[in-house]
Amino acid sequence: MRLALLVAWKSAARWAEAASLSSEQFLLVEPQEIIIDWFQTPKGRKKNPFRASRYVVLLGSLTDEIAALFRNLAPFNPLTKVTTSALDRMWGNTPTMTGFTAHSIKRGAVTHILDRMVSGLADPVPPYLVDRISKHEERSGTALSDVTIRYGGNHIAMARALETGRISNLL
Repeated sequence: MRLALLVAWKSAARWAEAASLSSEQFLLVEPQEIIIDWFQTPKGRKKNPFRASRYVVLLGSLTDEIAALFRNLAPFNPLTKVTTSALDRMWGNTPTMTGFTAHSIKRGAVTHILDRMVSGLADPVPPYLVDRISKHEERSGTALSDVTIRYGGNHIAMARALETGRISNLL
């Protein structure tokens, strides 16, 4: 279950998507870099198979731990058999996790990314990359999608990440 949690967080994925990944969808697994093909995820099969968000590269913190845990994964098995509802029940019975759901992973990851983008704690990245990492449809190629806006909890950070201030500053 830890492997699925780390992959869900690091890739800003829904619990069901991360939990259902199998070893065959990991195209590259090294301590410094992991590449995942999300084509076989529940929503991935229904969408455009050629979308940019199909491939996600994981870099930085936690990749070494994910790679180590991945070595214990049997071929063709999902990362975990814990369902979304089972995870919700587990968290509901844990005092420190009260109020969290399986969707909190994705929501927290998107919010964390946006907060880092506007706080200066991360190198500047184009806002459309938030859509891409969270596997959301990119409508214009340069803006946040409505789904990312739905999951991003900090509206101030989100507004700043949209970078419209760069244009209004010219007026």
